[in-house]
Amino acid sequence: MIPIMRVTEKGQVTIPKEIRDALGIGAGTEVEFEQRKDAVVVRKSKARRSRGTRLAERLRGRGDVEMTTDEIMALTRAD
Repeated sequence: MIPIMRVTEKGQVTIPKEIRDALGIGAGTEVEFEQRKDAVVVRKSKARRSRGTRLAERLRGRGDVEMTTDEIMALTRAD
């Protein structure tokens, strides 16, 4: 029988050790979530995106600076 786990205030849930071991999920392993009606499926991610790619995906579309790239580069170069 799989134990019932409680969600923390931060939205975290511990995956039981038996399940982690069976799926090969360890510290740093990426997992994917899929919503199916009233259930959530968690699976080990097959996609191996780099940390930089994941960061860029999270930040995409968030820029609100009305400066050109040349203007920003001039600021960073202290020209």
